[in-house]
Amino acid sequence: MSLEALNERVKKELSYLAIDLKEWEQQLPYSEGHVYDVIIVGGGQGGLGTAFGLKRERISNILVLDENVAGFEGPWETYARMVTLRTPKHLTSIDLGIPSLTFRSYWEAQFGEKSWEAIDKIPRGDWMNYLRWYRKVLHLPVINEVKLTLIEPLENGIYRLHVTGNGAPASSLLARKVILATGIQGGGEWHVPTFISENLPSNLYSHTSQPIDISSLKGKRIAILGGGASAFDNANFALSEGVTEAHVFVRRNELPRINPIRQMEKSGLIERFHSLPDKDKYAVMSHFFKNNQPPTNDTYERAASWTGFHLHLGSPWLNVESKGNEAIVTTPKGTFSFDFLMISTGLITDPALRPELRLIEKHIARWGDRYKAPKDVANPMIDAHPYLTPGFGLQSKKEAGKKLLEGIFTYNYSALISCGIVASALSGMKFGIPRLVAAVSEQLFLDKRKDVLEQYYSYNEPEFVSDLKKPIRNI
Repeated sequence: MSLEALNERVKKELSYLAIDLKEWEQQLPYSEGHVYDVIIVGGGQGGLGTAFGLKRERISNILVLDENVAGFEGPWETYARMVTLRTPKHLTSIDLGIPSLTFRSYWEAQFGEKSWEAIDKIPRGDWMNYLRWYRKVLHLPVINEVKLTLIEPLENGIYRLHVTGNGAPASSLLARKVILATGIQGGGEWHVPTFISENLPSNLYSHTSQPIDISSLKGKRIAILGGGASAFDNANFALSEGVTEAHVFVRRNELPRINPIRQMEKSGLIERFHSLPDKDKYAVMSHFFKNNQPPTNDTYERAASWTGFHLHLGSPWLNVESKGNEAIVTTPKGTFSFDFLMISTGLITDPALRPELRLIEKHIARWGDRYKAPKDVANPMIDAHPYLTPGFGLQSKKEAGKKLLEGIFTYNYSALISCGIVASALSGMKFGIPRLVAAVSEQLFLDKRKDVLEQYYSYNEPEFVSDLKKPIRNI
């Protein structure tokens, strides 16, 4: 098979489900007066899958915005430096149950069935190519190089989205519903400990989510703070690009060995997490934070295979300072000097950190507003997450903010505590996207229920048109 043949197979399978791609291709007007039913902010895997889900529900008056250049949405060609995805290759995600839209179909169309059996995990670059193909074959309405700067609630349940960028059709767009499919950092910001940012000049460190000129570090010694898979990915990448030494510092005395996601995938905790009471949700995620997933075996072994790789366990950074062109790192086990530091310390989730939410942030309910956790599991990082509906909708602290928030949905990492990993892991998207689409579709329906019911009661188009005057022949 070829990609051209697969494209035809996609069209045929969708036609069997009475899903017409042609009507999706219409160019919608971008004038100030046009109101979209849904605007999706983010054209990565979550945004694309959600757009397809809405189209299947015959909601075609939609638009997807992404701040990146076309084909570079999400982390895959920017700051993701892993060789392969960490998710098992057989798990499905944004295909939404359509066999021809699975990554496996995409791979086999190019390389054959035997090649699929031979690979262990999905290569990162091929996953990005799959997303490009997925967007193209489904004719999804994405506009690139458009950045959302502010969400402004208007009257009658309409939102004005203020935008900038080379691809922006206007300075603002109007929508009835807004979905923030903004990925890992979309619910807050990447975290650099203040003792680093306040003590070092910017030329001596960078968070691993930022662009890093690795070529300038060739022949030099670097340190990476963090024990997650990303730390080892960055160590391997740096060493493969000519860095002489890469030292990974981990505060734990041992690397975690258990991946809780593997258990969640087979126990129902992913797809049914939203139905748990708050007590259980909080306890599950507190356990998840304390026992986070380890690096994959191949990720660790790939990094550790380099002679310049060094792992420092039980070595939190107590202090950093600059000395000439070097960064001096102090740990409980000694002091080290490096030419550059990479910070792989994850992110902080809090709606207050998102500039586009500044007009409504004060109304957004957090977990700390709705649930007081027992001391043994309480975690301020969890408390700062927004308290969402099972359909990913923002909720208000008080009645006064309800109307301002009810049309905004958060399909990014900030949904973790309320809805589980269905918005933050590929293994959960096949469960999360349909639930999000159902919630948005139902809200749109209820918004216009008066008109729908009036049309229902006044409907009088005859369907039975047989002539009753004709004689009926007895048999």
